[in-house]
Amino acid sequence: MIHCDNLVKIYKIADLEVVALQGLDLHVETGELMAIIGNSGSGKSTLLNMLGGLDRPSAGKLTVDGKDLLNLSEKELVKYKRETVGFVWQNNGRNLIPYLTALENVELPILLQGQRKRERAMELLDAVGLSHRLKNRLNQLSGGEQQRVAIAIALANHPKLLLADEPTGSVDTKMANQILDLFRQLTKNLGITIVIVTHDPLLAKKVDRVVAIRDGKTSSEILRRKSYDQQLLEMDTAAEEPEQDQDSHVEYAVIDQAGRLQIPANYLETIGLRDSNKIQVTLEDGKIVLLPPAEQDIK
Repeated sequence: MIHCDNLVKIYKIADLEVVALQGLDLHVETGELMAIIGNSGSGKSTLLNMLGGLDRPSAGKLTVDGKDLLNLSEKELVKYKRETVGFVWQNNGRNLIPYLTALENVELPILLQGQRKRERAMELLDAVGLSHRLKNRLNQLSGGEQQRVAIAIALANHPKLLLADEPTGSVDTKMANQILDLFRQLTKNLGITIVIVTHDPLLAKKVDRVVAIRDGKTSSEILRRKSYDQQLLEMDTAAEEPEQDQDSHVEYAVIDQAGRLQIPANYLETIGLRDSNKIQVTLEDGKIVLLPPAEQDIK
């Protein structure tokens, strides 16, 4: 669904150039539920905007659903945003109109496409578990319920890709789990590809793949050894929550096209490399071993 190859984004502010992405590589399969994490300024929001057609790359390759977003015309880009991608923002003010009911909020984007709005809107609200809240205005809904309405709106145009920017940032842990379970159901039942952008590393416990971005590049991937659905199937009762132990995930460093890799910062600190820019590399028994440099080698 998504192919990013050596993706670069440079913002120019007066005479100053800011490199937000510097050679990022990312590939996302159709129907995958995955998360992108990173600290503020890492480039994850820039990537989200480009995946959504809100901004264009400066260089590299970016294709979504077979569409080359670097070379689309303005008319084609509008069509892409209307038909291929849906957005869920952390700030509900970007998704919802406060003086409309939940049903009217979902009807509006469907009406703009000239489709039968009432039946489709009711189906979407039922899909997100809000069929009993159709006539309620936003001030009568909890934060989690408002976010579910926002998800229903994002699904109104039958998107193939759903982009969620900090979708659990303004709700409690219980509601966050319910929203992530809803995303999982959408990928399973509708085949939608969902990319969640967040700064919360705990999301790794709820999705099968997490890509970490650091300094505008993919630095590592965290993969679940066994999928969440497989864990549920193997349990005696699906009502129980699968155990989240440290052994359930494995972290991989990502090697770029030039053979370079970013080693997680906490690993480097563990072996005393906080202030050094050198590391010993040796090959032992078919394994690449990284060691702190000897004192005489540090200059």
